[in-house]
Amino acid sequence: MAETGYSSFDTTVQKTNRILRQIEETYGWPKERRNQSYAALRAVLHALRDRLTVDETAHLAAQLPMLVRGIYYDGWDPSQVPRKMHRDDFLDHIRREMPYEVEGGAEGVVHTVAKALRLYITDGEWQKVLAEMPKDLAGMLP
Repeated sequence: MAETGYSSFDTTVQKTNRILRQIEETYGWPKERRNQSYAALRAVLHALRDRLTVDETAHLAAQLPMLVRGIYYDGWDPSQVPRKMHRDDFLDHIRREMPYEVEGGAEGVVHTVAKALRLYITDGEWQKVLAEMPKDLAGMLP
């Protein structure tokens, strides 16, 4: 990995790569399929962000690595949230943003990405995220 010369940037790139590698390892994807792990990460981040309140979106974002936080907020319109999504709506959101077929479908993508993100999210914050979700949706998050 090329160093940027700025430790905060180097650290966030390393943390983001760690998340992407965990997604790839779960699916057995080689690094050459990084576009798929990125698409999975982005789709789940955007679905979570759009389902949460503005306050909870900010609390969750504060725990994400800086680069992942940028992906999370990309294209966000806080005047349009929270979107009331139940399980099927949430999974449809993932399918629209994730143009790849993967083993386990959209629900598998949600579980895999959430598990990778949990490396950086405290138990307390994760419980707050789950508390904002309908039971059918919270039940599929690790």
